Amino acid sequence: MGDINNVTTEDILNQLTSNNLAKVFENYSENDLENKLAVYINELIDNDFNRLVNLLYRIDINEEKLKSALKNEDKNDSSGKTIAKLILERQLQKLKFREQFSKKNISP
Repeated sequence: MGDINNVTTEDILNQLTSNNLAKVFENYSENDLENKLAVYINELIDNDFNRLVNLLYRIDINEEKLKSALKNEDKNDSSGKTIAKLILERQLQKLKFREQFSKKNISP
């Protein structure tokens, strides 16, 4: 596992939204990614909410799922942590879909 502290959150987000998605999960633990993203997302909530909305749209986070997760979030977690979990969950889902469909295309 790589040292996530040596990578900017912007770089991680760029990798998460690119074709290098698998590398992110190979190089960093989910917990490290979640914590790093949570700090960044909390900053966006406080300082640049429009950028956060654009990010969630780009990653394709379901609005109803987001509302539900925020409404039911653990009171010990920040909203940033809840949103970070959703982002990672969605990106892992995309990764699994890509793997499934690439295997289906190879098989006769």
